[in-house]
This record gives sequence, C-alpha cells and structure tokens, in this order.
Amino acid sequence: MAATALPALPPQFKSIQHHLRTAQELDKREPVVAYYCRLYAMQTGMKIDSKTPECRKFLSKLMDQLEAMKKQFGDNEAITQEIVGSAHVENYALKMFLYADNEDRAGQFHKNMIKSFYTASLLIDVLTVFGELSEENAQHRKYARWKAAYIHNCLKNGETPQPGPIGMEGESFDVEREEAGSSSFHSGTTQPTSSSTYEANNIPTSNYTGIHIPPGAHAPANTPAEVPHNTGVTSNTIQPAPQNIPLVDPSLYSAQSAGEVRLTPEDFARAQKYCKYAGSALQYEDVSTAVQNLQKALKLLITGRE
Repeated sequence: MAATALPALPPQFKSIQHHLRTAQELDKREPVVAYYCRLYAMQTGMKIDSKTPECRKFLSKLMDQLEAMKKQFGDNEAITQEIVGSAHVENYALKMFLYADNEDRAGQFHKNMIKSFYTASLLIDVLTVFGELSEENAQHRKYARWKAAYIHNCLKNGETPQPGPIGMEGESFDVEREEAGSSSFHSGTTQPTSSSTYEANNIPTSNYTGIHIPPGAHAPANTPAEVPHNTGVTSNTIQPAPQNIPLVDPSLYSAQSAGEVRLTPEDFARAQKYCKYAGSALQYEDVSTAVQNLQKALKLLITGRE
C-alpha cells in the first residue's frame, strides 16, 4: 500500500487504533475495506482533536495514505461510489460475523473466532462513514463485541462458554494485552503502544435469541476468519457448503406494469442499490443474497413498488 508511514498514535486517538490495525491487516487482502477503515479513523480523529500539533501531524499522514490509496484504486467502483463501497464493507463485516457466529453455535471456541467477532464489530463502526447504522447492524455490533469479551473471559478463566445467543452481562477484556500474548489474535502490528480495554458494561442486559440475520446471508462453517479471496488453488479437504437458493418470486413472471410506471430518482437509486448489493454478494459467492436483491430490483423497475 502507500509508503507513507504513520507517526506514533496520539493518546487522544486510542479509540481508533484497532480500526487502523484492521486496515493494515487488510491492505493486501481487502484494500477496499482497508481504505474505508482509514477513512473512518480519519473522520473520527477529526472529531476528537484536529488542533493539537501531534494530532494534526498524525491526521495529515493518514490523509496522505488515503489519497495514495485513492490514486491506486481509482478505477474501483467500491472506492469511487459510496453505494458500492457501503455494500462491499457491509458484506465483508457480515461474512466475518457469521463465521464467528457459526463457530460459536457449533461450540468451537478459539482466539480466531474471538478476533472475528471483535473485528466484525469494528467494521460495523466503519459503516457509519456512509450514514446512520441500521437497527440490525447496530444490534450485530453490540452482540459481536459482547460475545468477543464473554468468550475471551470464559477461556481465560478456564470456563466453557455457553454457545449461541444468551442474555448479555457486563464483560471486558484488554485487547492489547491479548495481542501481545498471542500472535494468532492479531497478525498485524502498528505503531500504537497504549493499551485499549473494551468495556461492555455500558451495553444494556438483553436477550439476543431474536438477533436478526438478513435472509439468505449464511457463511459456511468452514469460512476462514480472514475471508480470503479465491486463490485459484483447489483444495481436496475443504469443499464449499451447499447453499439454499431462494425460489424466484412467481409474481415476477406475470408482473405487469400498472399503466405507465413513473419511476422517481429515488426508485432508480434504490434499484441501483439492490443491483450493487447483488454484485457485492457474488464476490463472496453468496448466490442467495444476490438473487434476493436482483428480484427486489426487478420488481421495483417493473411495478414501481417494492
């Protein structure tokens, strides 16, 4: 990525250090997500402190990195169009969340799964650069952070975590301390040296058995935490899990436009959004989500209604 190295992280920016570390880890594997992680850090840093010399210097270097990435990936629609970028980041965050959730429900507790829960919550933070979070994503973020803390503390204390959604209680863990003790928790390194403890005590106790996962969004149990791109190497040990493909809505076969349908600019924008979501889903071979979004776009364009 960009050759511009960041100076030491000012203490005021402790809250964004893990977003920056995630960006560094994803530079080669998912540069689009890495770009938006840095953009989130930039926007958040500006709100925290843009006046003191050390903060101004740090933000200036971070801006240089963003500009370099924009030049490098200037032909990528996910960088130049927010609708595409939002869909890309959201799909990646959800993929990571579902991997961790599948491992959790299967009773497979390990640090890679804890990291996936925590990183998914960071990526949902990043979605705020596109606007206010949906209620579902806000719920996913709370749940993922709490699960990361809960499972970590159980393993640390020699206890067996309870799999699946359960009532939440206050949990916390020191991410920096864990990273220092295990390279498997975070494979990247970065300049920040101050510790950051995630506190979940401010999350209201709630039962998450009704947590909403978007229809058709399912990650196979063998999805790796890093969600790597297809390398083209065929594996004899891991086979893709079969997917449940939704049936095509029969009403689409007989759909007739009610007279002359007048589509508004908002209708075109929504249809485009559904198509972009479908394209982003296909990057992860999520046929079900792609089909559902394409059907929504088709129905809107034919009937003028969703």
